[in-house]
Amino acid sequence: MPTLKHISTEHSNLYHPRIVVDHTQPMGTRPYRVDTDRFIKIPYVARAHYAPSIEHPAGSSEYSHKHKNFSVLQQHIIFWDRDRDGVIWPRDTFVGFRDLGFNVVFSLFAVFVINICFSLPTRLAHSYFPDPFFRVYVSSIHKDKHGSDSGVYDTEGRFVPCRFEDIFAKYSSKQSSTAPGETLSLREIMHLMHGQRVAVDPYGWSAAAFEWGTTWLLLQENGCIDKEDLRKLYDGSLFYEIREKRKTKEGWRKGWGLGGDGFVGGVKILPFSF
Repeated sequence: MPTLKHISTEHSNLYHPRIVVDHTQPMGTRPYRVDTDRFIKIPYVARAHYAPSIEHPAGSSEYSHKHKNFSVLQQHIIFWDRDRDGVIWPRDTFVGFRDLGFNVVFSLFAVFVINICFSLPTRLAHSYFPDPFFRVYVSSIHKDKHGSDSGVYDTEGRFVPCRFEDIFAKYSSKQSSTAPGETLSLREIMHLMHGQRVAVDPYGWSAAAFEWGTTWLLLQENGCIDKEDLRKLYDGSLFYEIREKRKTKEGWRKGWGLGGDGFVGGVKILPFSF
């Protein structure tokens, strides 16, 4: 039986990954990042409690250590579990979005989307009956993972580093010859949602549109979302930063204008909040 040492050069390329083939056009426009393992050890293995990137291999170390008993997906949502009772009530959702600067109308819309649409899957881990108060359960939030998403969270709520890096390798246009871009424009987010869309999944399409749309409204600066802001959004640490910045005179100076701080396109034009 031949060993790798005796295999001819002609066949040795079978042992190297080929990421593009001629007859599948999207492969040519959506490449993987192939050097992630230079910066993050075994990047294809999901992390349970922290969210690393190439620029920040330890993730948000202080934050993740504080919440080390929560999965990354749980860390993403515990900002809304204000009293730490393990459930997110509709009022918690409303107050949390207001704390992030969203206006009353959008915050009410978020309550409808999140508590009406995402309560049942988390409830089924605890009971066969729907929650009459439409609460979202933190312990079983992984049940809310849906199709047509980015794949950065796995089905247990862990964070997959290579999937996060591939978002920018595949969809960011601001790339050099040696590295993917580090921002996403609204158009690129639209391409991402289209590229990740799976067949016969209207629920997943709608959920992805709400999630990415809200992310852009909250984070965009000069029309783009920054990679590090997105990483901290995935692990939830950014929400606390935004709330604290909104308490200062400077405020949170990103976002598009659906926030309640009088900003439009990242520029404060109103002297009051609404």
